[in-house]
Amino acid sequence: MEKVCENTVSLDFKQTKSSNFVPVVRSGDWSDIGSRDYMEDAHVCISDLAKNFGHNTVDDEIISFYGVFDGHGGKDAAHYVRDNLPRIIVEDADFPLELDKVVRRSFVQTDSQFAERFSHQDVLSSGTTALAAIIFGRSLLVANAGDCRAVLSRRGAAIEMSKDHRTCCLNERKRIESLGGYVVDGYLNGQLAVTRALGDWHPEGLKKIGEPGGPLSSEPELKMITLTKDDEFLIIGSDGIWDYFSNQNAVDFTRKRLQEHNDMKLCCKQIVDEAIKRGASDNLTAVMVSFHQEAPPQIRGNRTGRVERSISAEGLHSLRALLEEQ
Repeated sequence: MEKVCENTVSLDFKQTKSSNFVPVVRSGDWSDIGSRDYMEDAHVCISDLAKNFGHNTVDDEIISFYGVFDGHGGKDAAHYVRDNLPRIIVEDADFPLELDKVVRRSFVQTDSQFAERFSHQDVLSSGTTALAAIIFGRSLLVANAGDCRAVLSRRGAAIEMSKDHRTCCLNERKRIESLGGYVVDGYLNGQLAVTRALGDWHPEGLKKIGEPGGPLSSEPELKMITLTKDDEFLIIGSDGIWDYFSNQNAVDFTRKRLQEHNDMKLCCKQIVDEAIKRGASDNLTAVMVSFHQEAPPQIRGNRTGRVERSISAEGLHSLRALLEEQ
């Protein structure tokens, strides 16, 4: 497993004025090479980001960092981003006060430094998608470039925390075409299946060192929320996981396993094993972050005796995806 993980339990006892809810942050991780010849996924779990790099934060508030990096064309880009993105975030002069701006800049800066570091080597032919989840106080920030995905469980309902950056996305296609790119048979400029990634400096016409704004972007999309007691856990997975799990199916599967054993790492392994059982052949990585010490509670069903008919969260997600493709 290509990973860098610390102690998977981190407690944050900082109270806020707006709520008595205090997240208890626990994490687990698992990855598998699948049936591929090489492992190109990488991931990282850092329970205290600032402390890890010797940086002091305001009021010593704990900031946790979790990342999944799905490499292609070799493992070098994924490993470089895993090893350097967290450090570049911490070294930014605005860390941690303007974290959203810092994270956005750091993705792009990491990409540029990768190109400069290996400017005359074949390493530049590798690339990686990247998804980072950062927890500070009661805030959860997710930054995504590519098709890894993060899904939040809120009282058992799946909440999408990232959007897949693929050529089938209308907004991405508009962005690409406005920058002189094109899509052929589902591939960006006929070469890549994703529209945002770090690395991939070798193909012509996608991006140039020192020149922003190419069709292939390393700038992440961000989503930030304030955690409440209803927010149970976050699942981060490489695209091979989501090829065989819908968002709601992943949440349902995870809640059931956590209710059985409440073991984060074992649950990640079970997700990966289940994806393989369902037919996955790609490299697979799952990272999970819980915001409670206890397992998710059972959700009581309707006890009024009435039969309620409604569309499930999974069905709603499928319907929304179908409508977006129209």
